[in-house]
Amino acid sequence: MTDSLLQIEGLTKAYPGVVANSDVSFAIRPGEVHALLGENGAGKSTLVKMIYGLVRPDAGQMRLRGAPYAPAAPGAARAAGVAMVFQHFSLFDALTVAENVALGMENPPPLRQLAARIRAVSVDYGLPLDPGRLVGDLSAGERQRVEIVRCLLQDPKLLIMDEPTSVLTPQEVEILFQTLRKLAAEGTAILYISHKLEEIRSLCDAATILRRGKVVASCIPRERTARELAELMVGTLLTPPARARPAFGPVALEVRGLSVASPHAFGTALHEVNLSVRRGEILGIAGVAGNGQDELLAALSGELRAPPGTVWIGGVDMGPEGPQARRRAGLVAAPEERLGHAAAPDMTLTENALLSGAARKGLVTGAGFIDWGRTRGFCEQVIRDYDVRTPGPGVPARALSGGNLQKFVIGRELSQDPAVIVVNQPTWGVDAAAAAAIRQALIDRAAAGAAVIAISQDLDELLEIADTFAALNAGRLTPPRPAEGLTVDGIGMMMGGAHGMEVAHHVG
Repeated sequence: MTDSLLQIEGLTKAYPGVVANSDVSFAIRPGEVHALLGENGAGKSTLVKMIYGLVRPDAGQMRLRGAPYAPAAPGAARAAGVAMVFQHFSLFDALTVAENVALGMENPPPLRQLAARIRAVSVDYGLPLDPGRLVGDLSAGERQRVEIVRCLLQDPKLLIMDEPTSVLTPQEVEILFQTLRKLAAEGTAILYISHKLEEIRSLCDAATILRRGKVVASCIPRERTARELAELMVGTLLTPPARARPAFGPVALEVRGLSVASPHAFGTALHEVNLSVRRGEILGIAGVAGNGQDELLAALSGELRAPPGTVWIGGVDMGPEGPQARRRAGLVAAPEERLGHAAAPDMTLTENALLSGAARKGLVTGAGFIDWGRTRGFCEQVIRDYDVRTPGPGVPARALSGGNLQKFVIGRELSQDPAVIVVNQPTWGVDAAAAAAIRQALIDRAAAGAAVIAISQDLDELLEIADTFAALNAGRLTPPRPAEGLTVDGIGMMMGGAHGMEVAHHVG
């Protein structure tokens, strides 16, 4: 294709035991917003890492503006006009915006000159930033602006974006889309990875779909429904979660006037949080990242000790108790950060199953010895029941794709017959089929009598599964209310729009 900016021909990359990409070919035109779709483990991450110079292909070739393109490192990719905004921000909280931007440049100008460029570019593209602010004081949406502006200062011809809206409110998403449309109109090509298919339909001009490392389809997203796109990704028909609305039982978890400081220098303190969740009920809590979600989960799980009388499980005061005591009382938790918090990266899946399953699954004998046979059996049950794609239970956690590790973490917690379940971002970065399975699992556990708190930035997800709803803003929780009748826009306003969030961060 002579009018292509980037032409990919037969790219193949294999790792021990798995072929990540097999004979992948497609093209991206200048000014095109091109979606890259696929299930977790379909090969999207490996493919963009090859484009960005982080991974070398085993076979195949790329051409950029008609010339051979084989970047040996990200620096070579950036020099050729390829930039990437990663799903996980690579910013230092204790440095200013300008200092963080300088760290990402090969030859940064003096800070004063760079600050002026940051102001000009950020305003020009509708992403206003103060170069002198500490990154630790920024909202999640503002942090993403830093990453994007850092890329825009390189004048990229191709911008790769990996799950860019996972931490944004609906209002911030629209601001981002306006910026991307402006870039595309100026001729910049954008390779866009997201599991939010309605966003893909709204934004993208073309899509390439991967399944198990191979290209299986290409299409124009706006000509397909979100369900059709999801079914192209997974190769099967999808059914929405089924739910009967049961009568709720007694209160399983109650929080009374919980106020705790964050253990992190740039964290968010909780202020007078009150809530109660009954058996069979799913409470959905929305909020943009950085408004106290991590602290709330830590205070409920026992990682962050709470004052006496503030956290009650089954009518028992558990405020001062730690995680193991709360697990024995029936509360399980799955934090947002999969690798390093929910799972130890270098430990095997079996060892990770032991870490949180020991208390409730009887994996340690009375004499204090680990029952490895039983532990391995528990791990294999989680892998089987939650369709975790892995060679086996002896694989280290870091070897799994993000989505498969998420399925393992959620499955490990839900398989412990809990009375109370607290999950933060349960389907973050997970493909449509896996997300549907996780949501159904939460619904099933509630139907079996568990009280569920689902903290999520995916508002469609909360509307789909929640019975009651609250929003977390600057460490304060709105009074829970019935979810019925709520809309995404209404929730977005409760969470605080793009400008409201900035005010909340300054005042809070």
